Amino acid sequence: MPDESYLGTQQLGQAGCSEREGSGSPVPRDEAEALRILVSLAARFSTGFLRWMEDQTCDGLSYQQLRLLDALRCGGPAIMRDLGSRLGVTPRNMTAIVDNLEQANLVVRRPHPADRRATLVELAPGGAKAEHALSPRLDMMAQIFSGLTTLERQQFSALLLKLTPTMRAGRPGY
Repeated sequence: MPDESYLGTQQLGQAGCSEREGSGSPVPRDEAEALRILVSLAARFSTGFLRWMEDQTCDGLSYQQLRLLDALRCGGPAIMRDLGSRLGVTPRNMTAIVDNLEQANLVVRRPHPADRRATLVELAPGGAKAEHALSPRLDMMAQIFSGLTTLERQQFSALLLKLTPTMRAGRPGY
């Protein structure tokens, strides 16, 4: 039987799971069932986390848009595809993010002076004003993890970093 300590006390309604007596927590019968429970927990968390992140937006800016503005604030103008790689955003999503920020007069696109195929993105004057709100907003978003101990944050980070390559495997641009 797999280690049950990660299951928590949440009922998942998984068919075929028995409950630990008096706990209401599912007990997987085998490794495959334990992994399905983890998938369910991760899906619930990620869905809720993404909704929570959208609720924390600054003046209607998404977290991805805030990250892009922050990257431009810290690093100055950058090639769009390089920004996408650095932020882990697909080219299609990067175009949509830049389109929206450009419509809001927060960034501008410029042709790269040496590479005709590349497009530079830089902060517009309006983006420079918005950057003052970035750090406090990003810090506020980070407070969701303040209830974790240093060790728990390190473990959570390590697990996310370990799982990310598995999700990316076989998915170009992910």
